Amino acid sequence: MITAALAGCVQMPGAGMAPTAAIMRPAPPANSFVEVVERVEPVAEGMCRASAPRGVNCDLEIMVDPRPDQQPNAFQTVDDRGRPVVVFTLTLIAAAQNADEIAFVLGHEAAHHIAGHIPRRQQTAAEGAMLGAVFAEATGADQATMAQLQRMGAELGARRFSKEFELEADALGAEITWRAGFDPVRGTGFFDRLPDPGDQFLGSHPANAQRRAQVAAVVAQLEGWPAY
Repeated sequence: MITAALAGCVQMPGAGMAPTAAIMRPAPPANSFVEVVERVEPVAEGMCRASAPRGVNCDLEIMVDPRPDQQPNAFQTVDDRGRPVVVFTLTLIAAAQNADEIAFVLGHEAAHHIAGHIPRRQQTAAEGAMLGAVFAEATGADQATMAQLQRMGAELGARRFSKEFELEADALGAEITWRAGFDPVRGTGFFDRLPDPGDQFLGSHPANAQRRAQVAAVVAQLEGWPAY
């Protein structure tokens, strides 16, 4: 996931959120955003209904955080009824250089929901916390140390598959973007304007070049070309 597209976050949007159509129509970037949502959302929901496990809510809600002091960002979460929510900051929309970039970010975040990354991340975090507690108990740690080890275990567990999740979301997001009539390869232009996480130890995101290659391979396959 790119910095402009933090995914797998489990916190709900805070106060001040507004539905997209309510605040996004005045400026050209806003108009482009509305067009992207109108085209990408039904494709993402259709792919969700076709591939997600039975009982998963595929009714996406797209929201915008209108606060101008927020960093360019987007993330996927679910509300207390299990409805998937994708939140964009207004600054991310303004920073996009074309509609393809917005479409790819939306496809990527929707893909996190379709692939079930939030519950999978929660599961690995719980497993990590349990291992931390077992280690603390085995070493005779006090309650404060045990709590700290549980937190560390949960964080390590949550990061265990984070890079894999990002690449999965890039691949499925590229397909969503392509099927909605946008160019996913052009959409990865965001990567060129972001710091490259490279192969950091315990990093949560793959290298930008790896992510671009993932998207290019998916598009080549969709277009019937050999993927090199």
